[in-house]
Amino acid sequence: MAEQNPLPKVVLVGNPNVGKSVLFNVLTGAYTTVSNYPGTSVEVSRGECEIFGVNYEILDTPGMYSIMPITEEERVARKILLAETPHAVLHVIDARNIERMLPMTLQLIEAGLPIILVVNILDEAKRLGMQINLQKLQQNLGVPVIGTVMRRKQGLAELQQAIADYASVPHKPFTYGRDLERDVTLTAALLKGEYRFSKRATSLLLMQKDTDVEQLVERGEPAENLAELMEVVRGIIFERRADLHLQISMERKKICKNMLADVVTQAEQADEPFAEKLSRWTINPWSGTPILLLVIYFGLYQFVGGFGAGTLVDFLEGSLFENYINPPVVDFVRSHVSAEWLFELLAGEYGLWTLGIRYAVALVLPIVGTFFLIFSLLEDTGYFPRLALLVDRVFKKIGLSGRAVIPMVLGFGCDTMATMVTRTLETVRERIIATILLSLAIPCSAQLGVILGLLSEVPGALAVWMISMLLIFLLVGFLASKVMPGEHPVFYMELPPLRLPQFRNVAVKTLTRMQSYFMEILPLFLFASFILWGLKMLGALEGIIGGLAPIVRAIGLPNEATSAFVFGFFRRDFGAAGLYDLQTNGLLTPTQLTVAAVTLTLFVPCIAQFLMMKKERGFQVSLSIFLFVSVLAFACGWLLNKILLTTGVLA
Repeated sequence: MAEQNPLPKVVLVGNPNVGKSVLFNVLTGAYTTVSNYPGTSVEVSRGECEIFGVNYEILDTPGMYSIMPITEEERVARKILLAETPHAVLHVIDARNIERMLPMTLQLIEAGLPIILVVNILDEAKRLGMQINLQKLQQNLGVPVIGTVMRRKQGLAELQQAIADYASVPHKPFTYGRDLERDVTLTAALLKGEYRFSKRATSLLLMQKDTDVEQLVERGEPAENLAELMEVVRGIIFERRADLHLQISMERKKICKNMLADVVTQAEQADEPFAEKLSRWTINPWSGTPILLLVIYFGLYQFVGGFGAGTLVDFLEGSLFENYINPPVVDFVRSHVSAEWLFELLAGEYGLWTLGIRYAVALVLPIVGTFFLIFSLLEDTGYFPRLALLVDRVFKKIGLSGRAVIPMVLGFGCDTMATMVTRTLETVRERIIATILLSLAIPCSAQLGVILGLLSEVPGALAVWMISMLLIFLLVGFLASKVMPGEHPVFYMELPPLRLPQFRNVAVKTLTRMQSYFMEILPLFLFASFILWGLKMLGALEGIIGGLAPIVRAIGLPNEATSAFVFGFFRRDFGAAGLYDLQTNGLLTPTQLTVAAVTLTLFVPCIAQFLMMKKERGFQVSLSIFLFVSVLAFACGWLLNKILLTTGVLA
């Protein structure tokens, strides 16, 4: 059934890190994660807003660099442009990189789309000494041009007015070189069908062998015309096989350079701003590596591991729950429930309250909260894209590009979410390698926090764990890159301004993520408690633990540690919390604790992550990863136990 009276649509497009999500939130008033790194807008965000009494639907598309897609993100964004009939398309660009981003504006105008150019981040451009004549640029382009600093809502009123006033689709001609212009004109004249993009833009995409556009043309052209059209296109492609893409790109850059000659002026700067110096330091290996180590030490080790997993967990679990909450709850259930099976379900060893709620609230939530706070702070400063540039050279050795640092960092928050974000990587090969490494060597925030809290009390244990995880991460990635066929990734990423984080952004991001995460994990923890209770009542849990016990003993751990691995199958942080109980009861030596931490970190992905892997990579690939990770985890645990016992490092 057709949509009744659809709202006029406003589509946001542009490179990653230019402020599309900020603009979306400002227009709609709805909060979505405003990320200072690319990759969060994998799926299209939709919202509504009212401008001068008229309601509009706002669509925030994934980042794209061209209407000729390469990544899955760009393909999704281009599909929106091909499928929708928008009232206006807002092309958001970074004022500091206007010359590099303007070629896409030409493509969008050439496609016949109703473009409004939003020149964002003007404050940073001015700080760098750039002066941009927006009125002259508007004359040169033939479309509305609005200057904004959207994080401060500067230019919002002018942009709203431009949206309300927009009533025509521009068809500004941009002329290429003589031979290229001849081929484009010839191909466009042969197109007889009706297409969302102009015939000129469709011709250029056909000449560049855009498969999606080829399929559209095959469906849209009359049969008697299609053969002649495709013959002409094949002839042009063959004749220009060496330099077609390069020539089109160079022609557009030349047009933009001439167009900006009297638009952008650069003033002399007395001194380089400190933010620019710091930005350079973060991406230089000699200075960036110590900065990264400081971030890890103070952010993860001290704040998440020390304060979150230590101070907060000790207070909530060790003091509040153990002394003031659990005893009266257990006594209340005991006095009002006569059936033993029901008591066990509610307040027994694996009870919904004593295990499910206690683990979720007292152990996991404070760790997740402190991690998300640090994550949001770093994200809002613009540090993560610079981290991507810093690690790009190393990541290339393991078959990934620096772009893959985004899902890897997200994995420290939630591996399930990070697995979904791997779809932003350019090649299938890169996505599979990233999924393997996320399943194997990237602990989620709750698991990481508990492990940091446990190992920080044992001298040397944390260093052994970190070295082990890093070596396994690099070794498995290196071997996977050699074994797996496919294209090698090409890395390109926008750098947002490096700035002080905004309190409101950080607070909203942290609280939103904590709420979302808690609403996700609480039902899973309760479900896991219910399953464990059911297995215990049926006598099956002892059988499972008994079957796994010989393997656990083989890596030097006591039988009691087996339950932590069973818990870990339901959720990684569930298993890590199980280790916490063993450690507090004095059942693990320093060597055993370290071996258990390494093995459990490498152990199988939790159910939620496995289901996401199945969705993104397919069942066969996911099952192969699951089996590989399971075997490798215990093999590494066995080897590490032998090394530690032989050397006596942690004795």
